[in-house]
Amino acid sequence: MNMMLVDWIGITLLLGGFVGLMLLRVPIAFALGLASLATATYLGLPLLLVAQRMVNGLNSFTFLAVPFFILLGNVMTVGGISDRLVKLADVLVGRFRGGLAQGNVVASTMFGGISGSSVADVASIGSFLIPAMKSKGYPAGYSVAVTVTSSVQGVLIPPSQNMIFYALAAGGLPISTLFLAGYLPGLLLGGSLMVICYVMARRHKHPVGGTYGFKEGLAIAFDALLGLFTIVIIIGGILAGIFTATESAAIAVVYGLFVTMFVYRSLDFAAIGRILSGTLTTLAMVTAIIMTSSAFGFLLSYLRVPALLAEGILGISDNPIFVLMAVNLLLLLLGMLMDMGVLILLLTPILLPVVTQVGVDPIQFGVILVLNLGIGLCTPPVGTSLLVGASIGRISLEKATPSMVPFYLAMVIVLLLVTYIPVISLGLPALFG
Repeated sequence: MNMMLVDWIGITLLLGGFVGLMLLRVPIAFALGLASLATATYLGLPLLLVAQRMVNGLNSFTFLAVPFFILLGNVMTVGGISDRLVKLADVLVGRFRGGLAQGNVVASTMFGGISGSSVADVASIGSFLIPAMKSKGYPAGYSVAVTVTSSVQGVLIPPSQNMIFYALAAGGLPISTLFLAGYLPGLLLGGSLMVICYVMARRHKHPVGGTYGFKEGLAIAFDALLGLFTIVIIIGGILAGIFTATESAAIAVVYGLFVTMFVYRSLDFAAIGRILSGTLTTLAMVTAIIMTSSAFGFLLSYLRVPALLAEGILGISDNPIFVLMAVNLLLLLLGMLMDMGVLILLLTPILLPVVTQVGVDPIQFGVILVLNLGIGLCTPPVGTSLLVGASIGRISLEKATPSMVPFYLAMVIVLLLVTYIPVISLGLPALFG
């Protein structure tokens, strides 16, 4: 690329303006919008064009799935599904040494397949599992570490809201394919964390959990399976070709409301009002960020920032191993500093062209991106899930972080496997066509 054609002032104004506003604690959506407006004005672009790009960010059938999945997660979280999943997990693995920690991971696996959110997982399951683990003699830092790291499965296992954000940012990739691609990596992550829990339980003599009779265990399983059937509606409906992802989300919301209101009887109309209010608040923030990030991404492309980055990385080496390692390190670093959803919307148009040039499938990169930033949710100083977990556990980040180290190791190993063994993320989509 001819370096004389690069508008470094425009790039500095766009990126520097965004970072500067963030440092001044301006809300992310406003920081993106103001930086975009200032840069467009400098470049002499019509502001109407910026407005059109913002609207185009929402002009997608894929986006219609977002409010339904947010609403579904809130219904299941407030509707008491999480405590039933914890009881089911305790029935399955609670009898073993360290069984409460193992059950924590299993519960997160099941809950992640309903809420699609790491933070919701920590806030819901962690609210009673972290105190329960502490009361049984588990160290506070370890209790927080297990809960926080196992919640990352929620960003991989369908229905992941972050996969939908990636589909939007990547130009409309099929959500059903991305959902399938996240299953095996999510289960692999859960399995690796259970291995860590087993090793730690043997080494530190963690307590053995209780046991259940056959009838009691069967009753608990049946009670929890009503909620877990939501996953069947979403994934089964998509795979069978009965629903689109958006339609499956809408039907799952109706089913979730029916189960929580008339079977579990854990929701009343006042609670539904609070759920709808919270959903609208979250949706408003998400919508604003998607709109402004769409304009921001357009200006990044206009200033050829993705091409510059690709040229810089590939100028060092076009070896796929090196390129993917460089991208992973960049994502891990940024994931420590910024919110996951925003990074997905900002980085996808920048990094996707880089990795596709070395032969990485866009679906596989979606899993790599989401897993990287999921690890960021557990990493100080801005790891949202870690902050929530430490708050529930009534422990400082400084005391919680050392207990995270073995779990970080497991997550990084899974990340490397997903990065360099494509079949882990692409196997299920290929199997189901």
